[in-house]
Amino acid sequence: MPLYQNQTLKIYNSLSGEKETFKAIHEGNIGMYVCGPTVYSNVHLGNVRTFMSFDVIFRYLLHLGYKVRYVRNITDVGHIVDDVDEGEDKIAKKARVEQLEPMEVVQQYTVDFHDILREFNFLPPSIEPTATGHIIEQIEIVKKIIESGIGYESNGSVYFDVVKFNQTNHYGKLSGRNIEDMLANTRDLDGQSDKRNSQDFALWKRAEPQHIMRWPSPWGDGFPGWHLECTAMSTKYLGNQFDIHGGGMDLKFPHHECEIAQNEACTGHAPVNYWMHANMLTLNGKKMAKSTGNNILPREILTGESPFLSKAFSPSVARFFMLQAHYRSILDFSDEAIVAAEKGYNRLMEAMVVLTEIKPGNSSSIDINSWKNACYDAMNDDFNTPILIAQLFEGVRFINVLNDGTASITTGDLELFSKLMNAFVFDVLGLVNEKETGSNTKKLEGVIEMLIDMRNDARTNKNFALSDQIRDQLAAIGIQLKDGKDGTSFSL
Repeated sequence: MPLYQNQTLKIYNSLSGEKETFKAIHEGNIGMYVCGPTVYSNVHLGNVRTFMSFDVIFRYLLHLGYKVRYVRNITDVGHIVDDVDEGEDKIAKKARVEQLEPMEVVQQYTVDFHDILREFNFLPPSIEPTATGHIIEQIEIVKKIIESGIGYESNGSVYFDVVKFNQTNHYGKLSGRNIEDMLANTRDLDGQSDKRNSQDFALWKRAEPQHIMRWPSPWGDGFPGWHLECTAMSTKYLGNQFDIHGGGMDLKFPHHECEIAQNEACTGHAPVNYWMHANMLTLNGKKMAKSTGNNILPREILTGESPFLSKAFSPSVARFFMLQAHYRSILDFSDEAIVAAEKGYNRLMEAMVVLTEIKPGNSSSIDINSWKNACYDAMNDDFNTPILIAQLFEGVRFINVLNDGTASITTGDLELFSKLMNAFVFDVLGLVNEKETGSNTKKLEGVIEMLIDMRNDARTNKNFALSDQIRDQLAAIGIQLKDGKDGTSFSL
């Protein structure tokens, strides 16, 4: 029997503003869509925190036994500078400034995004579609919205009429806004705009002659609006209604609000059952911003090359630091905070090593089942990782008293305790024991050095067949030997 059948998971739904008991649309299967990066610059630390939150959510759902289709997109066209409908596409602007093809920009920063997430031990999504790979689907959705009477073509662009949509639906229900206030707080149209209303948003934009990224459409050469891609890709891979849609808090309006409107105009019903939003990351109590210099990149944490850091920190320490706060709360990054997190992380990892050496006894003086329930209660309460971590340190206390002989545990309880500690620390939180990894690396290096010595002996004894065999078999598993005047070295 899968774990989820015995667990009551509650998720905070941004749409209702309440924690709701989770129920999958299809028993045992979950469709989850998370808005990915716009690949025009290096991924920043706030992005990493958002994606890490959903990585842990993905991991926990898998742990519960669900089959999860996790879709996270790459925005490689359509995202206008400053998140408005007029102006330059962010990627096209970067390409123009750096005198590159737009897809060179996309490739460079997509690779950076993947490299960073790999460093921080993220699980890859089930599908990672791109906006440019789904232009046809986006054009078809625009056609449907026009057919519904909500979309209108104007001078080669197509817009979504939010006022008309709001006559039968509620535009603003996710962000808690109403259309009257939004219209009252925006400037009047100056007669030169193609829009009917100031709040209307672009479904398809006409490409000016100088615009590099362009595709043919029924309305002329152009490119899709930013909000359209997520509607197209989420529904293509997850259906017109799916379980979870996530992203950063900053995407709630206008991006996710527009997604809901597009879906409802196409299908007549809400697209998503649970909307989830991760909160922001600050640096030393202030908003992160490149313009003010109050900014730090993920790779700078790993190298220590930042004026905000006293030294370098491992990816798992950074991960542990971020998971000490709930995903819906603001988290402030500082050198003092991550130094403190490193101490906690080291304590946890040392305990995980000691756990492997604990010997069972004839009775249990600690209540493993109550501890187990407390761990699941934490994660079932809207994925509360800080409470889970507190319970894991209660597990560390158990390990210490078992190790010094002041408590005992039966074989069955020890197996359950060890299994759950490993599951929550490594599988759910996604931490890696860096010390153990380093120890394994030293052991590997020792084995390779021994083989190099055997090869040198073989060469001295003119047993070249054995010498070549050692070299070739090491090469076959990715270990290259290099002979030089100072002896033989190797690289992995």
